[in-house]
Amino acid sequence: MNQEITDKKKFLQMSLKHEEDYNAQLSGSIPEQESTSNSWFKRRKKGINTSTSEKKETPDGLWTQCPSCKYTCTTIELKENLSVCPKCSYHHRIGSAEYFDIFFDNQEFTELFADVRSVDFLGFNDLKPYKKRLVEAYSKTGLHDSITAAVGNVGGSSLVICCMDFNFIGGSLGSVMGEKIARSADYCLQHKTPLMIISKSGGARMMESAFSLMQLPKTLGKISRLSVAKIPFISLCTDPTYGGTTASFAMVGDVNIGEPGAMIGFAGPRVIKETIKRDLPEGFQTSEFLIDHGFLDMIVGRKQLKEKISVLLSLFAN
Repeated sequence: MNQEITDKKKFLQMSLKHEEDYNAQLSGSIPEQESTSNSWFKRRKKGINTSTSEKKETPDGLWTQCPSCKYTCTTIELKENLSVCPKCSYHHRIGSAEYFDIFFDNQEFTELFADVRSVDFLGFNDLKPYKKRLVEAYSKTGLHDSITAAVGNVGGSSLVICCMDFNFIGGSLGSVMGEKIARSADYCLQHKTPLMIISKSGGARMMESAFSLMQLPKTLGKISRLSVAKIPFISLCTDPTYGGTTASFAMVGDVNIGEPGAMIGFAGPRVIKETIKRDLPEGFQTSEFLIDHGFLDMIVGRKQLKEKISVLLSLFAN
């Protein structure tokens, strides 16, 4: 019995000694020659000598996680895949520059009406003055406003594209957006060129009040002239398409197209649910839900968009 107790004490002492030696070796507090010969790890230098300025950190923005399936890939891989998740085909939001690169032949186009800029008619001020909000948006995004218009060839056919940028005050519909769409419609009438609007908006710009709301009849009036002149108008609804855009030009195209999984509606699902006090159907306001209920003509993935638009333009031309 005494021998057994003695053996346990020896084993415990050896374990404590081994742990002390190991910790001392990690911290560099004992010379290399004093460490055991069969040690799997040896610190040759005492402490960590790398200066703070020489330490390397992983740059931000190298990796992107899909919000749908949580698949993580490099930002470069995602961009090469047109910002479509390689695993579940979730369509990440992109801006006008990326859409222009996708559609226009050889990525060549001419921007239209770049000199049109928003004006603070009302001296609006909420959390910050509207003028300051505009300056910050211009500086942060490098855009002229929430929509960019350009003309170029798509599959050999001339096309004017007006594309919204959600990064600019939520892609909100303001007086500049309405003016650019109106001028684009006039350009199409003059040059007999089809028009396509890529919608990505949270709704009307509240900082412009009635000036924003008046853009709904203004844009519809101009687009109706395209219909009379038999000039095609294509509407592409991306995520999200809400508010005044849906209540006006986004749903009156000769062909209404939606990207897969895009949320399209007037008010959001939460507001509707609280208003009617009822649960909403599964997939409510998605492109797939809307095409089943007759609001869209087709759903086209981003990789097939240019080919599909090229076919439509050729069909309209004939």
